[in-house]
Amino acid sequence: MSLSGSHFLALGLLFLGELLAVGAEMIAARSYGASQSFSPVLPVVLVMMIAGSIFLIAGYMLGYTAFRNIWIVSAISITSILIVEPLLAYDLFQQLPTKGALVGFVAGIIGFAAALSW
Repeated sequence: MSLSGSHFLALGLLFLGELLAVGAEMIAARSYGASQSFSPVLPVVLVMMIAGSIFLIAGYMLGYTAFRNIWIVSAISITSILIVEPLLAYDLFQQLPTKGALVGFVAGIIGFAAALSW
């Protein structure tokens, strides 16, 4: 399958949507762990989650139109979480993955490549 501009746009929307949604979850967890209060961070993470949801919905719509297969779009979405979440975890919490988590990360990247190429 050759990838066109609409394929790359769908990929970008899905990755950006997952980045914003997972980022909101992790920022909320970090902030709540530090202050034990939802109030200061809630408006920020709420806006991030709404924006992320809009990007995800648009990515699914455009992705299904471009790929003509919902399974490919689902694999891209799940894999984007597998790629984005560890990067955000390290960036926000400064924690390295365990061996099992690292194996899962690598397997996710391989699965992503397989979904796009087969």
